[in-house]
Amino acid sequence: MARRLISFPCAGETLAGTLDEAPGSTGLLIVSGGNEIRAGAHRGMTMLAARIAADGYPVFRYDRRGIGDSTGVNRGFADSGPDLVAAAAAFRAEAPAVGRVLGFGNCDAATTLALFHREAGLDALLLANPWLVESAGDTPPAAAVRARYAARLADPAQWLRLLRGQVDLRKFGRGLRTLATPAPMGLADQVAAALAASAVPATLLLAREDNTAIACADAWRRPAFDAVRERVPVRILDTASHSFARETDAAWLHARVAEALAAL
Repeated sequence: MARRLISFPCAGETLAGTLDEAPGSTGLLIVSGGNEIRAGAHRGMTMLAARIAADGYPVFRYDRRGIGDSTGVNRGFADSGPDLVAAAAAFRAEAPAVGRVLGFGNCDAATTLALFHREAGLDALLLANPWLVESAGDTPPAAAVRARYAARLADPAQWLRLLRGQVDLRKFGRGLRTLATPAPMGLADQVAAALAASAVPATLLLAREDNTAIACADAWRRPAFDAVRERVPVRILDTASHSFARETDAAWLHARVAEALAAL
């Protein structure tokens, strides 16, 4: 299978994309999370694209404005709707045999897909560890802190460490303040509303021990998601790797993407 580098316009700037060619009429559009280039963490997206193309499905990846080889200013995922729309259009233009497109993204790339997939005309979504709850500074989301504290409090060895003065009390106090701070739900509310207003099928993928996934699972149980919870299946992998970097994690992710493409 061939891999082609492509440039295409977006809001007066030029974006860089990569197309892994394959004969299928269903394609995969990969959106990179955070400030990662289209290769993804540990080249994970590049390797996933190669495997999916070998399965017979064309795959398109891109750098949003201000990232990697693309020009412009990086304004974050919340302002990347035009980039997603331009990438979907470029994918279809460069692979005209593609009639249906599955969007896949991890972390805030999943959030981007949830918020802007309708404008991009995507046919299905695979959302891995969506970024739903903002955290303050460098402190993990409150849901993740609660999960860590619950595990530690159930461990007798941690109580011994506390009694022996081996616990950083200042850090412990910061954790308690995090637990007492209500998590802002503005972003989660936006994602819930976008998914509720869409008929596009979606699947949620979570890395069980990842902080972002823990926060997402906590938000997912709230009333904002009542309208979408029953029709969005959740698949969970027992790993702490946010980017599914381990070999077994990558194999699991490949299987989930292949399943979603076959279903589409």
